[in-house]
Parts: sequence; structure tokens; C-alpha cells
Amino acid sequence: MYGERVTTVDRPAAQPGPQVHSADAPQVGTTAPAAPGGGQAEGPPGGWPAGEVPPGAWPQGPVYQPVEPDRFTRFVMRLYDRAPRWAVPLAALGCVGMGVAYALISDPTQSAPDARPTCLLKLTTGLDCPGCGGTRALWYVLHGDLPAAARHHFLFVFALPFLTYLFVAWAGKQAFGWRLPELRISSKVIGGFLAAWLAFSVLRNLPWAPFTALYV
Repeated sequence: MYGERVTTVDRPAAQPGPQVHSADAPQVGTTAPAAPGGGQAEGPPGGWPAGEVPPGAWPQGPVYQPVEPDRFTRFVMRLYDRAPRWAVPLAALGCVGMGVAYALISDPTQSAPDARPTCLLKLTTGLDCPGCGGTRALWYVLHGDLPAAARHHFLFVFALPFLTYLFVAWAGKQAFGWRLPELRISSKVIGGFLAAWLAFSVLRNLPWAPFTALYV
């Protein structure tokens, strides 16, 4: 009748539908459900377009399979793991000792410029390479003649104390656990040293005085 109120009892009953539980409710950031036929739906539920990552979610990068090392690499790794900690410093010290012994036995200060082994660049072009004179400089250092050593390769004599300290600090830590003060060498210092080495390599080949004194 006119003027009568419609109560909840008088309202038509709602049609029964599927109940959505919390586990089935769409979550923000989840992937889109599969479309019929095995394809991907237009976009993930929650309002995010397809191909975009919701804020706060980490994008999934490509998955790389670990590379299996070859047989020789596995052999070297097993040998390194089983070797005592002083073995590697001892091997490095042996290499340094072989170089020192070669410089002492061969006496490079008395050898001819074309004596074997020789520098390929100097033999073919007559120019001093960046390392020419290093063996003779080492020979003079071992005999205590620093001016003659610096005359043959100044940068080698300059870098030798730093290289010696770095080797002793590394070998002592590896073999005996020594904690010597760490020598920090920045990339700028290394770049400056390489630039000075390049300039020295060019200047020592100039045919004018006083650069001719650097020619070896």
C-alpha cells in the first residue's frame, strides 16, 4: 500500500553466488591468472597493467645456470684447497728467486744488445721498450749501485721498495698470519704511475739531450 515502508523481510532475496575467501581474493602485485587456452590474461588483478611491477616489489631478473668448471680447473682448485697455506707464497718467492738468480748469473751489464734473450722491440726498431734496462737496474741494485740502477730504469728503482713491501705483507699474512700495516694504493696513484711510466718510455727514446742519457 501507499506509504508503507519496505522492510528487509519484504526485499527480494539476493541470488546465491560464489563465496570469495581471503585466500582466493586477488592480491595486489600477483600475476595474472591464466587465460583460457593457456595464454596470459590482459593484466594482473589489482589494477596494475601487464608488464609493470607494483611499487615495493623486486623485479625478477634472469636466472643464470652455474657454469661447471672444467677438469683442469677442478684439479687446480682441489690442489689449492689441500695445499698448506705457505705453499703459494713459497712458489711466488721461488719465481722471484729465479729472476734474481738469472740477473746475477747472466750479468746483463756485459751482454751485447742483440744477445739472447733480447727485447723484440729493441732488436727490430732500435727503440727502448718500457721495460728495457730493468734487468740491468736489478743487477745494480743487488750490487748496491743505486745511481747506476736509476740511470738504467728510474721507475723500476722507485717502485721496487713498494713492491717488496707489498710482497712481504702478502706472503707473511698467507704463510704466518702476520698483520702488517696495509699499504693503500688508490686507483689515482696507480693511474699516475702508469702515466709517468708512459712518459718515461717516450722521453728515453728522444734523440736530444738530456734525454739521450736515459737511452740504454
